[in-house]
Amino acid sequence: MTTGTHAQSTTELPFETHAAFFSAEVGLPVAIDPQVFVIDNDAAAAVGAQGILHIVGLRNARVSDSPVLPVYSAIRKPLHMNLGQWLGARGAARLTPLSDGRETVAVQLAGLVPGARYSLFENHFDQQPIGFSPLDDTGIKNTFKADSSGAARVTVTAPKVLTHENAILVVYHSDGLAHGKLRGRIGRDAHHQLIARVP
Repeated sequence: MTTGTHAQSTTELPFETHAAFFSAEVGLPVAIDPQVFVIDNDAAAAVGAQGILHIVGLRNARVSDSPVLPVYSAIRKPLHMNLGQWLGARGAARLTPLSDGRETVAVQLAGLVPGARYSLFENHFDQQPIGFSPLDDTGIKNTFKADSSGAARVTVTAPKVLTHENAILVVYHSDGLAHGKLRGRIGRDAHHQLIARVP
């Protein structure tokens, strides 16, 4: 919901799963998550979606897979949840432009892994390949932990007002570490979970 134009007032954006967003963007007939995996003993090692190399015995999780399947990183490290929990994360972002050209981004999330480490990043769709930067631009205030119920509230100040060329990205760090200005090793210790594209 937008209360006026984005440049002048607050915009509220719902997050969607990165799996749904990615699959729609590239037009996949079967929706997958490019950055989390399930065990498939018949699967060969391969470079899959988004150029992520996964080891033998794994394949990309499909949105239609059983929600009770455990999910893993590309190197078979457990992500400490099942597919239903991974895809069940949800939330919203509230964007409020400031008079100095920056923008306050208040994010509310639920369904995260209790006590786990996450970061907020900004997608730059106007860059080729798509670029990513910490939402706070510094990589200091964009990282947070979910509380004991798997919820989180975090507010950061973006260096400029976000446009349709941007999205807000929630990254799960399966190694439990913050990576500063970097997301981490995608598919191995960093996994895009939720995304909200700016209208």
